[in-house]
Amino acid sequence: MYTKVKTTEEIAAMRESGRMLATVLSVLKSSVTVGMTTKDLADLARSELQKLGGQPAFLGYNGFPDVLCVSVNEEVVHGIPRFDKIITDGDIVSMDFGVAYKDMITDGAVSIIVGKGSEADQKLLITTEASMMAGINEVVDGVRTGTIGNAVENVLNKAKYGIVRDLVGHGVGHELHEDPNIPNFGRANTGDRLLAGMTIAIEPMATRGTDKVFITEDNWTIVTQDNSRAAHFEHTVLITESGFEILTTL
Repeated sequence: MYTKVKTTEEIAAMRESGRMLATVLSVLKSSVTVGMTTKDLADLARSELQKLGGQPAFLGYNGFPDVLCVSVNEEVVHGIPRFDKIITDGDIVSMDFGVAYKDMITDGAVSIIVGKGSEADQKLLITTEASMMAGINEVVDGVRTGTIGNAVENVLNKAKYGIVRDLVGHGVGHELHEDPNIPNFGRANTGDRLLAGMTIAIEPMATRGTDKVFITEDNWTIVTQDNSRAAHFEHTVLITESGFEILTTL
C-alpha cells in the first residue's frame, strides 16, 4: 500500500510506538558488551518492549524469526540473532527494531561500536548518521523522494563511502513497509511527492567499500560483497506542513 496521511489518533499511536522503540534501542545501546551474543540483544529487546506494552513488528514478518535484526561488521541489515554470534571488541553492531502499538508501526535503527573501535569505523558511523539527518532535514510538506535521497547521497559521496542501492527507505505506519521507496540517492525535485501527515522511514546504509551486497544462506542476512564494514541508521519521521517530527527519538 501507498503510505497514507494519518489521522490525529494514528499519529498519537505512532508517537507512542516511536517512544517505545527509542527507549528499547537506548537500553540496548547501553547494555551491549563484549562477550554478549546477538541473541542476548534480541531477548533483551523483547523483554523491554513487553514492559512498555508494545508489540514487536518484525517477529514473523515474511517469516523473520525474531524481534530484532542484529547485523555485525560486514553484515549490512537483517541479521538473525544467534546464540553462537558473539560480539567482540571493536565490532560494529547495527540494531534494527520495529514496534506496533494500536495497529500503528514505527521502524528505527542504530549502529554502535562495541569496545574500542578504529577511527575509520567511527567516521563511518558518524557520517552515516549525518547523512540520515541531512535527508530528514529536507522533509517538509510537498518534498519529493529524490530530494531526500540526494541529500543523503551528497554526504556519503563526499566521504567516498559505498551507498547500498539495493536497500531503501520507505513509507511506514499501517504496514511495516509501504510505498513509496525512498532511495539513499537521487536527483533533487524528482520522485514521488510526499504530503503532510504521511510517515516515512529514512535509513541510509553505507559501507567502507563497495555498494554491492548479497544475501547469505540463511535467506535474510545481507552482507557486503567485499567484506567491508557497514553502518545503518534509521528514523521514522512524520511530515508536517512546516517540516518534520522524528517519531523514533526520546
